[in-house]
Amino acid sequence: MAEFTHLHLHTDYSLLDGACDVEKLVQRVSDIGQKAVAITDHGNIYGAVHFFDAAKARGIKPILGCELYISQKEDHRADPQGDDNNHLLVLAENEEGYRNLVRITSEASLHGFYRKPRVSKRYLAEHSAGLIGFSGCLAGELCENLMKGNYSAARATAAQYQDIFGRGNFFLEIQDQGLELEKKIHADLFRLEKDLDIPLVATNDSHYLCEDDSHAHEVLLCVQTLASINDPKRFKFDSDQFYVKSAAEMDRLFSHAPEVVSRTMQFAERCSLKLTKVENPFPEFAVPPGHTIDSYFEQVCREGLKKRLETTVRNLEARGVLRSPVHEYETRLNFEIGIIKQMKYSGYFLIVWDFIKYARDHGIPVGPGRGSATGSLVAYAMGITNIDPMQNVLLFERFLNPERVTMPDIDVDFCQNRRGEVIDYVTRKYGREQVAQIITFNTMAARAAIKDVGRALDMP
Repeated sequence: MAEFTHLHLHTDYSLLDGACDVEKLVQRVSDIGQKAVAITDHGNIYGAVHFFDAAKARGIKPILGCELYISQKEDHRADPQGDDNNHLLVLAENEEGYRNLVRITSEASLHGFYRKPRVSKRYLAEHSAGLIGFSGCLAGELCENLMKGNYSAARATAAQYQDIFGRGNFFLEIQDQGLELEKKIHADLFRLEKDLDIPLVATNDSHYLCEDDSHAHEVLLCVQTLASINDPKRFKFDSDQFYVKSAAEMDRLFSHAPEVVSRTMQFAERCSLKLTKVENPFPEFAVPPGHTIDSYFEQVCREGLKKRLETTVRNLEARGVLRSPVHEYETRLNFEIGIIKQMKYSGYFLIVWDFIKYARDHGIPVGPGRGSATGSLVAYAMGITNIDPMQNVLLFERFLNPERVTMPDIDVDFCQNRRGEVIDYVTRKYGREQVAQIITFNTMAARAAIKDVGRALDMP
């Protein structure tokens, strides 16, 4: 059982600095001799790729999942007033499961959000292929029914989820974080296992890495909920056992039923998801007949520079304030075009040029440019930016460097009143499946963390 004795469920990723946090999680798992680990954040999979890469780099098998919020209403898109939710754990067994997990979490956030990103059982049933389901923690519907003493309702819930996921793909979940409520329902969980022939599996609900981190976690919860550590009514966990436990610790907790621990081995073997980077993530830009992507990109660049030279640059030269001779513009443009072609980013520049051109043609205000892209003469020539990098002595290498291959990042600002028109244009042109809006994650930097923690600790 040394390879994978139980699931480590790490569920507070969104509160912490993700890239750093998953590294520490993988290090902790490695230190205690585990060969596989699952990440199952609440309601989202934001940490999945960082976690997957970090685990692979360390030689640990990554398992991706999510602790979903299941709507108590039949339709999560219906009027949400009065609705509540229950937790349900799912793991992606393969690529199909991961795609369904993406669909489910996206649907929950876009159309089911009411306090939490909810999704209905009906939607889950339609997208359950490739997923392994578990009954959840104390906040799960099954456990809530058992805590109320309603065994028949818990039995019906388990049977319903077995229908949703299929026999062999749904499991009862048993936990022991030192809570009396958990121990109170253990006997009924074993009874359900026997009644329905659904295997019982021990899981560990981990919200922090080590037992010593429990106080820091309490403070973090205070920061999150704007509460004081001295407030007896604040939201807190009733135990300091929500940490990543070793196999030996789990064996001791369930020494009376070792099979619920050993069963977790199968999930390390069953879950075989592979995430591969897309070679060319950009949608295809349609070029005029007789052109390739590279040749059309070069034509747009050269025609754009010609216009710039005929207007702005010549005016600066006439006033005697031009910092770089005109012939240096041609040299710099040739250099940048060569690098961009070499890195296969011609299509990306054409896509950005096209939607900025659309905005200007339709009177939608567009910013002059900011960030490292202002160091590109190609961006200036194409009208993507309006800042001359030659005149302002800006470096192209800060934007693109063939020795440090990274995706280009051109920051573009549109008028907030009409930016939706540009998004609609891009969606119509390339297809809904090719367009997405991205998220920005706020992390706790040192200065803000000190202020927030001080406030939580009631320090003046």
